[in-house]
Amino acid sequence: MQLPSRTWGDPAAPRRVLLVHGLNGSADTWERVAERLVEKGWHVTAVDLRGHASAPAAPDYALASYATDLPRDDWDLVIGHSLGGASSLLAATTPGFAQRLVLLDPVLEIDPAARDAIIADQLDELELTVESLRAQKPHWHPRDLASKVEAAHRSSAATARGSFEHNPAWNLVVEASTIAVPTLILGGDHAVYSMLATETAAAITTANPRVSYVVVEGAGHSPQRDRFEETLAAILSFVG
Repeated sequence: MQLPSRTWGDPAAPRRVLLVHGLNGSADTWERVAERLVEKGWHVTAVDLRGHASAPAAPDYALASYATDLPRDDWDLVIGHSLGGASSLLAATTPGFAQRLVLLDPVLEIDPAARDAIIADQLDELELTVESLRAQKPHWHPRDLASKVEAAHRSSAATARGSFEHNPAWNLVVEASTIAVPTLILGGDHAVYSMLATETAAAITTANPRVSYVVVEGAGHSPQRDRFEETLAAILSFVG
């Protein structure tokens, strides 16, 4: 599937980055991140994943399908959040996708015991309002609140539910432990919330010296929205 995309910055910029959103997200949810990267000299592309925003519904929402959809342009950097992090990791297991990866609290495995609760949370997102989200995330920038709510309204129960039902054994720990691309995982703070277990991250980084793991202190599952400056600083440090 050819994904709808949005771009920022000069196409002739020397470095190119692809941004991949999470479940119930959209390309537009990256706007603040994209603008900062443009300031630093990047040309930025963000996609709408299948079943999200402007992208059409799909017959399946398997991780392999999400990954196959991603444009393969040997990106200098790919940044993926949550589901987008998992999809980007899977895409990067074959050459020609990315030179470097940044994964923002990626969903690399799901405990079967937690699956129903996670699905319920994702379905609840479809009913978000700016006011209800602000009550949960009073520290988020107003633009992040608005773009997340709009993206959630443009998703669907079929997309949210299918993303789990079509991935009954959601586990990419082996792929993360063997990925050949230099990778930075920026995890949420477990005192707040994270979908990446500390022991899983430790096992991955022990097995694979190309992967580094940093907890963004005070951030939850969306480091780029919870701690914008700290997250961008970590990304820019990683890419030099």
